[in-house]
Amino acid sequence: MSDSPFSEFEGGRQSPFSEFGEGSARDEAAASAAPAASSSAFETEGEVENNTGVMKCPNCGANMVYDSSRGKLFCEHCETEVEVRAKSGEEQDFERLLSRTDEWGEETHVFRCENCGAQEVLADGEIAKKCPFCGTTNIVRTEELPGLRPNAVVPFSVPKEDAVRRVKAWARKKALAPRAFRRSASPENVAGMYMPAFTFDTTADAWYSGVLGKYYYRTRRVNGKTVRERYLKTFPIRGSYSMAFDDILIQASDKIEQRSLNKLQPFDTNRSKEYRAEFLSGYTAGQYSKDGLTCWEEAKGVVHSRLRTAILSRYHYDTVVSLDVDFRCRNTTYKYLLLPVYVGHCNWKKKLFNFFVNGRNGKVTGKTPVSPLKVGALVLLGLAAVAGLVVLFLWMNGIVPF
Repeated sequence: MSDSPFSEFEGGRQSPFSEFGEGSARDEAAASAAPAASSSAFETEGEVENNTGVMKCPNCGANMVYDSSRGKLFCEHCETEVEVRAKSGEEQDFERLLSRTDEWGEETHVFRCENCGAQEVLADGEIAKKCPFCGTTNIVRTEELPGLRPNAVVPFSVPKEDAVRRVKAWARKKALAPRAFRRSASPENVAGMYMPAFTFDTTADAWYSGVLGKYYYRTRRVNGKTVRERYLKTFPIRGSYSMAFDDILIQASDKIEQRSLNKLQPFDTNRSKEYRAEFLSGYTAGQYSKDGLTCWEEAKGVVHSRLRTAILSRYHYDTVVSLDVDFRCRNTTYKYLLLPVYVGHCNWKKKLFNFFVNGRNGKVTGKTPVSPLKVGALVLLGLAAVAGLVVLFLWMNGIVPF
């Protein structure tokens, strides 16, 4: 039995990718009904067009795209739906990360923005029109290979229209942004993009030693006055501790910071699907700039931090004098997956402000312009509050400040 998600359609259907353009599938239906041309490329006004096979609708022949709300391939011309059959994303043995060389260059290609340097991986047959990070149309095809082939993907489930609404609502809540921006913020060129990331499962066995301290207080008389003094009493700690970790998420792209990715979590990675090219139909993917081993080093930093927190939670203390934690990981597995993120920007006074929307849960993060007037007023308010507290303290202690 064939494992193709389109096995119910006999007759050698085309590749499951559609041309990525601004026109609707309805406008392209007549052209789409014809058989796909052989692969060729030509450059026009800074863009590289790639005429390759695409997945055609089995009913009308129009191009199909992956619809986030339906969770299926969808034909906008005749509303035909095709289910993408994919198993759950599986963990990979860590040793495979050291030896795997399989790449997805044969089914994808890379476009680079000449303005901001962003690189996008597109499915074979997709065309990059504009850069989602800066909006420029100066997009060119490169010959660079996109690297290791993902083994899992978290499909989009939030529609683009919903993402745009959430960005507008998010901008209105930014109290320090200029009022005009909050009222008129209009996301431009919002694009669905799969961000590369690695997740790691592991069990860490730790050995630790250190010195903790607790504060104690005593009172004594000094020059006829009662003085309360604080002193520190220390005690040593030593022991072992084991902890299991599930899906430590490390971003692999230099176009989104780890802290921004953390603000968008969770991505529901435990419900990821095995990577299938059909999920990229109508979307792009970011090319990773950090390989799996580099991401693993960052993941070990997360392991160390969480171990330290868990170990300290076993004790009652006020301050950490010293703490050394050594650990060893075992039963480590990984997934190289693609995370669904809507990328876009808002223009304000000739400046770009990027934002990101989790394509799974709708969370928004990003940057907005800041009003100098509002910041100044906030600083003055803070200074006034501090001055008021000082005056109150002096008055309560019988000191007349004026």
